[in-house]
Formats: sequence, C-alpha cells, structure tokens
Amino acid sequence: MRLTALLPLLAVVPLVALPGTATAASGCFGTTAPLTVEEQRLTATLPAGGPAVGPELVRLAGLDPLVAEVKHDLCAARTPRRAERVVTRAGDRLWRTAVDRAQGRRPDLGTLDRFDDRPLYWARLQLSSAIRQWTPSFSPDRAALLKAFDRGSRGLDDAGFPLGKTRRLMVSGFDPFQLDGPGITISNPAGASALQLDGRVLDTPSGPAVVQAVSFPVVWGYFDEGIVESAYGTALRDRARRPDVLMTISQGRPGRFDVERWAGAWRGGFPDNNNVSVTGGVPPAAGWPQPDVQFIETTLPYARMLGVTGAYPVNFNQAFCVWPDPAHPGTGTPVCRSDAPAPGEIAASGGGGNYLSNESMFRSNRVRVGLGLTSVAGGHLHTPVLGQPTGLTDPAFEARRQAIVTQVLGLTSAAASVSSPAAAPRSTESPRAAVESVPGTVFTR
Repeated sequence: MRLTALLPLLAVVPLVALPGTATAASGCFGTTAPLTVEEQRLTATLPAGGPAVGPELVRLAGLDPLVAEVKHDLCAARTPRRAERVVTRAGDRLWRTAVDRAQGRRPDLGTLDRFDDRPLYWARLQLSSAIRQWTPSFSPDRAALLKAFDRGSRGLDDAGFPLGKTRRLMVSGFDPFQLDGPGITISNPAGASALQLDGRVLDTPSGPAVVQAVSFPVVWGYFDEGIVESAYGTALRDRARRPDVLMTISQGRPGRFDVERWAGAWRGGFPDNNNVSVTGGVPPAAGWPQPDVQFIETTLPYARMLGVTGAYPVNFNQAFCVWPDPAHPGTGTPVCRSDAPAPGEIAASGGGGNYLSNESMFRSNRVRVGLGLTSVAGGHLHTPVLGQPTGLTDPAFEARRQAIVTQVLGLTSAAASVSSPAAAPRSTESPRAAVESVPGTVFTR
C-alpha cells in the first residue's frame, strides 16, 4: 500500500547553509546548498576524534555501496521523471535492505550488530543531503523528490496488510535523538524494534498476527504535517485490511518498560533533531476526523502485557499532569495524578511526558477514535533507556539493545492478542516522578 499523503519537508525542516558541512561528490553534487541540522551532523566525530560517526556506521553495516549506487543513479538521471523513479526506489530499497539486514536475511552486509538501527538513520541523511545538493542540468522539484525518498525510507510505502482473517498489528518506532555532542552515537531501541517487527508473523494466544512497522522522525514539523495520521489513518481507512491493534513505541525511562495509560494534548517544547522547540497544545491534523479532547486512554490489553517476562520489568504507567488553571495553560506548576482526568482539565503531559513519543500515541489514537474505530485497540509502549556505547559500539551496549528488542517482540505478541478489559491496578509511584523521568518532558516555557 502506497501512502498518498506527502510531507512537505522543505516547509517544515529548518535549513542552514554551512559551507563545508557536506562531502562533495564529483560530477553532479555541490557544497553550497543548505542542509538541515540533522544532515550537518554527518561530519560529527567522537570526542576523541576519528572518522565521522554516521558515515562510519553506514560503512560498518555494509550500506555504503547502496548509498553510492543511489548517488550514481541520481547523477545519471536526465529527466524529472527519471529522478523521481530513482529516489522513490532508493527510499523503498533502503528501508527493505535495513529490515532484511536486521532480521538476519542479509548476513553479507557488514560486521555491525544486525540489531543496530543507526545505519538506516545515517544512510537516510546521507541520501537526503545528496538530493539537496544535487545539481542536475534541469530544474528539479527537489521538495517532491525529498518527500518521495523520505516516505519510502521510513517504511510508509509498504505498510499494507494482507487480506484474510489473520490479526493485524501496526507499530511505529523512532529515529535516534539527543545527538548533539557526545550523544552522536545514540541508538533508539524503538527504531531497532520497528526493523525487527516489520513484516513478521507473530504467534499469539489468539492466533497468528501480521505486523507492519514504520519509523517516525524526531521532528516537530513532520508531526505538524500529519505523518502520524498519514501512517495510521491510511491503514485504518482500508476496511478490508485495517489493523486490529495500533501500538506506537518509543524510548522511555531507565530500567523498565511502561505501557502508558494516558496520552495528553500538550507539547513541552523539548528540542527536536533539528534543534527546534515547539510549545503548546497538540494541533489538529488537517483532513482527518478527530475528537477535540485533552487526553486519550489506552485500549491495549495491558494486563496481558504486564505478564511478559524478560530482562526488564513491565509497568502500567497511570500518571498524567494537568495545568492548574485551565484558562491559562502553560502557566503555573502542573498537577500530576494517577486517577483519571476530569472534564475541563487541560493536559500538561501524558504518562509518557509531553514530547513526540506522547504525541505519537495521542495522534494515532485521536484519528482512530475520530474514525469511530473503538473496536481497534491502541496505545503506547515505552522501552527502557538504552544508554550509550564506549566508542561506536561495544558488546554490553549491543546486548542491552538486543534484550530490549527481544522483549518488545514478546510485548507486541501480547498486544496483538484478544483480551478482556481489566481493571487498572493501583499505582504506587509518584505521578510527577513518573512523568519527569521520561526523556524530553518539559514543564516550563
């Protein structure tokens, strides 16, 4: 299934011209076109020096020939139509190659741990920067080319389910984030989980379940343009093949998984991967039916998910926060509780904070409810924080990531099963501590 909603990348991504921040390729690439902040990090090295981290991870994963081939094909494109075919195929091919490598079908591709999500992220940036700095003999519709490439490279072009009576589950992960300075080596276990889950058939107590996965950017502007609704809403509108379960996944608190009870309609303003901050209520998504609500509650089978064992405990996080004066949201100290929001209260955060992870749960379930699909289960899973490696990678770092991803597969299987509603267990932790410990949560303007 090809998603038709396009992302106007150039309209939502801030561009900065930094001479020398991109590597010139002979023939058809320049060096003066502005790059995004994300793309500028392609030259970042470890604090101790050495090769640029992003390109080196691409090389170690065996993806550099693919990047070089796409650049060659782009240089050979002599017409706008040919250029469109090149970038569309490149995005789809990059995603499919990353999935195949992650799931063990491409042992020929490099020596880097196959659970590593970072090569996909950095290869995508290498190619998006190449599209920006490409200098063909004709005037390309560069924005459209970037849209086509990005959509495919995030799995949005192959997120269709098969026909039949099998259960269907749609999930989403995220790119790495907090990459400035020493964070340049960060990996995101949610993105790694998406690569492991895409296209898999899981055994569940309710029978086999087919999973389709996509990966979201950590950029406010993409969310403003409706990438979450485009992904999940398009799947939900396919009556013959709509998913039975939606589950957004992101990285959360140290040492634990959290099944989030509440998503809130507030953005705390933590900087995204382009170092842009946005504060205020979550805006509506154009073109999609959606309720005007402040909170949305999970309908995932959390009782079954809490029974999944692995390296980390699984918690049902019932915390949420509201602004003390509904007439003046964004002012005062938020009040955090673990009961249920009252009518008229204004969200300051969901249980998973007020960054893009919370917003992915809110948006995907807002469109689910807006479409009247209350029989479709939906919610959010926060993984444990992975931490960083010593150098580019190390065995302990790889073992932690694999343990997290393996447990995500078990939790996804549990989420896909049919389950009777269960009463929420009594929460014993501090609601404020639960919310504030999630990366990206901000309560001050």
